[in-house]
Amino acid sequence: MAILNVLDWLIFALGLCVVVYQAAYVVVSFFAKPEAFPDAPMDKRYAVLISARNESAVIAHLIGDLQSQSYPQRLIDIWIVADNCTDDTADIARSMGCHVVERFNKERIGKGYALSYLLDEMGRQGMAERYDAFFVFDADNRLDPHYVEEMNKAFQSGFKVLTSYRNSVNLNENWVSSGTALWFLRESRFVNSSRMVIGSSCHVAGTGFMFSREIMERNNGWKFHLLTEDMEFTMDCVLHGDRIGYCGSAILYDEQPTSFRQSWRQRVRWSKGYLQVFRYYGAAMLRHGIQERDFSSVDLTLLVCPFMVITLLRMVLGALFAALGFVSWASVLSAFNGWGLGVLVSMLTMMLLAALTVIAERDKIRATNKELFAYCLSFPIFALSYVVISFQAIFAKPEWKPIVHKG
Repeated sequence: MAILNVLDWLIFALGLCVVVYQAAYVVVSFFAKPEAFPDAPMDKRYAVLISARNESAVIAHLIGDLQSQSYPQRLIDIWIVADNCTDDTADIARSMGCHVVERFNKERIGKGYALSYLLDEMGRQGMAERYDAFFVFDADNRLDPHYVEEMNKAFQSGFKVLTSYRNSVNLNENWVSSGTALWFLRESRFVNSSRMVIGSSCHVAGTGFMFSREIMERNNGWKFHLLTEDMEFTMDCVLHGDRIGYCGSAILYDEQPTSFRQSWRQRVRWSKGYLQVFRYYGAAMLRHGIQERDFSSVDLTLLVCPFMVITLLRMVLGALFAALGFVSWASVLSAFNGWGLGVLVSMLTMMLLAALTVIAERDKIRATNKELFAYCLSFPIFALSYVVISFQAIFAKPEWKPIVHKG
């Protein structure tokens, strides 16, 4: 049937596009480095926004890092929204001199709602307009001492939105934490770095980013509440013509889940969020990309493209048409065999990507060579679990749940 051929062609074409431009990013990152941002006066005032839910084990570490920055302390204010906390997170933050806003809402749960509440409260207090820009961190993050200074250079070079280099504190804990850690290192080293070289827009990934007061005022605070509010924010910025920059010299350390169950639950939420973002922004992004000849729009649309929805539709129609006698079961099985070959190639590609990431970023990875070799072998298993996760996300109704951090 023609419709099956069209779907087969679409799946192949989309997959090929992703492989080709991702490979191009790797090549670009090895042969061209983005220019370093020039020194800038350290005279801008920044607000740090942290959404924390029962983070008493880790919140003091991040606050300490912020209070030890090379950037002038008088120009950094730390604002924490203690979101539905039942521990002493708020008390710890207050004792360390932070501005603390407590929020209790069991209906609107998630980081997006917490940030909205925090910025609204800052506006009611007449504080939001004091700042030139706003940083967003998760409570378990750790920061290089020069993080704010480096981001300030990039901000004063003209970017209204910036993301940073994302490393991990526990890459070497087990194969689960290494999987997420290598994924984010790959994005920083190969994707965002190359986007800067070619003049494309980067994307915000959850934490370690900043946006200007102009962006905050345009959005009347924070208006993004999908499951992946970071990607929703990214799409909105690109549609408004803002190029999101990347500052590779500003290094953030994140804590990754070590339990496969926690990691699975987190990634189901991300995958469902990507489906939501594509639903609400996909058509507008494609139109913008065509009308404005903006590669960023196409790039980011492919990032959230629902490959699994198309694949599931192809599988269901194939089985249905075979059952009705429109096509043979042999042709259906032949297509499945072709996909199996694609999975094998994908596993080898993922292993190569992990190895290239390790080679390129070896001096920034806290692990032994033996551990890294093992994690490169396990990375394809971690990455390809996204196939099942993406299928589950089509039907799942995930909710935001906190991940317990060890501190």
